[in-house]
Amino acid sequence: MIFEIIVVGHLGVNCFVVGCEKSGVGVVVDPGADGEEILAVVAKHGLKIEKIINTHGHFDHIGANKLLKDTTGAELLIHDRDTPYLSRAAEVATMYGLKADNSPLPDRFLTDGLELLFGECRMIVLHTPGHTPGGCCLYFPEEGKVITGDTLFAESVGRTDLPGGSAELLIDSIRNRLLPLPDETLVYPGHGPESSIGHEKRHNPYLG
Repeated sequence: MIFEIIVVGHLGVNCFVVGCEKSGVGVVVDPGADGEEILAVVAKHGLKIEKIINTHGHFDHIGANKLLKDTTGAELLIHDRDTPYLSRAAEVATMYGLKADNSPLPDRFLTDGLELLFGECRMIVLHTPGHTPGGCCLYFPEEGKVITGDTLFAESVGRTDLPGGSAELLIDSIRNRLLPLPDETLVYPGHGPESSIGHEKRHNPYLG
């Protein structure tokens, strides 16, 4: 499986270009900004992007949705509870002195347990509310990887002080949806370095 991380935007979002090597079909997860750079990585791997997936709706994770969708024709997926964020990306970005394009509406919704296939690769959607109401993680069971968005970070967790956030829900999501994954599962968060489920069980101070 092709699995490349591009750090995009002023807030350092991890954007993921993931593809099936055999079929050349791929997905882009959290294209927050720097759309041309993301498209260059897609072209480097010769991928046909079928899906653009947002782990949640905050502007720094969706800012290049429009460019990627217009360029690739891929379908856009997000959890329905985070749809309201899509049309406010530009407005919210200006509060941080930044710029972002509003996103098109989704073509389909992410739902808990949904299996998404691209070529011979498979991901399973885990609804993990707390950072936002519709926050989701993306688990690749055959690869032993999980993209956790802003739910779980290396030795930290997502903030819950923004509208729609809930500390209780966030910790519940991590404990019940992520920590049961195998300890060796690699964790790829929305910002910062990778980790593993086992490491977070032992060393994350928010989960003690």
